[in-house]
Amino acid sequence: MYQRFLPVLLSFFISASALALEVGDQAPDFTLAGSDGKTYSLSDYRGKKAVVLAWFPKAYTRGCTIECKSLAENGHLIRAYEVSYFMASVDALEDNKGFAEATEADFPLLSDPSKAVAEAYGVLHELGYAKRHTFYIGKDGRILKIDRAVQPASSAEDMARTLAELGVALSD
Repeated sequence: MYQRFLPVLLSFFISASALALEVGDQAPDFTLAGSDGKTYSLSDYRGKKAVVLAWFPKAYTRGCTIECKSLAENGHLIRAYEVSYFMASVDALEDNKGFAEATEADFPLLSDPSKAVAEAYGVLHELGYAKRHTFYIGKDGRILKIDRAVQPASSAEDMARTLAELGVALSD
């Protein structure tokens, strides 16, 4: 019986892995609303700054709260580099606004309620939330690194260390 479904399953996994973003790929552009009331597009940073896009599963959950607080409390480590950084989820904008306020986030939380951008980045979980993956995107719009093993408690320190390892320039 399972032999009948094996070709279907194999083709699914092959096509899913073929679509996965990798280091060196052009990062998908996005235009998303931020918790600060502004709209952000990746293309606005091309040629100007590197971008860190940290996807998180769900506002107000334990791990996401720990990660957001890490970035809020230690954002100075990240801001030492010529980079703009964001957390992003498929939560509604109102949820991310409240979550940003509750965690005292001093950086934008981006909302992708249509889930189109999460899908383009390959982070959309089959249960409908975003996987906790962080994308480091160079000034040229290419992916420099994908962290698929994010540690929420040390997220800010890990981002700063990764930016240094990637050779991202220090801020003036």
